[in-house]
Amino acid sequence: MRTTTIRAVFWDFGGVILSSPFDAFNEYERANGLPVDFIRSVNARHPDTNAWARIERREVDAAEFDGLFAAESEALGHRVPGADVLSMLSGSVRPAMVTALDRVIEAGFVTACLTNNVVSGDSRPDVDAVMARFDHVIESSKVGCRKPEIAFYELACSTAGVSPVECVFLDDLGVNLKPAREMGMRTIKVLDPDQAIGDLETVLGIDLR
Repeated sequence: MRTTTIRAVFWDFGGVILSSPFDAFNEYERANGLPVDFIRSVNARHPDTNAWARIERREVDAAEFDGLFAAESEALGHRVPGADVLSMLSGSVRPAMVTALDRVIEAGFVTACLTNNVVSGDSRPDVDAVMARFDHVIESSKVGCRKPEIAFYELACSTAGVSPVECVFLDDLGVNLKPAREMGMRTIKVLDPDQAIGDLETVLGIDLR
């Protein structure tokens, strides 16, 4: 029986606070006659060393990613420029999730955003306004490691001043939740905002709507 008090809530950004880029990937695939989830399948091949992993760790820039992803996708049967993929990463803010974040903050929990991201020169006021709410923001492009690498979660915990067993973590990808859970975090897989908020309400015992 778990008795440790939850002190911190860790949030993924894309697919949790923002709508999922996978929806945009599927629209692109339909428009270009590609198999469903083809782009995700490219990202899943050699996941620690492929172009996607490297740009999220800022080991390559956008121009290099463009060619690397095109080559990787072509090797799997369909050439997709990396620039096309990067153009699909901007989702829309989910108001219900922002409200839940605000309720969590009002209740006194430590908050951190744990995001695998890509350096961009574009600024979005709606995204900036949400990011400013978090106590801490851990970005793969700035720290040189990424989910699901253990070092990323260890850095998040040390930055937030909490132990893994004092955290609950929301992410839309099971591969990112598994190591967090193995470290002792409570985890919530985000399928949609209503489900995720309900699960978080159960864990925290407070109203988030």
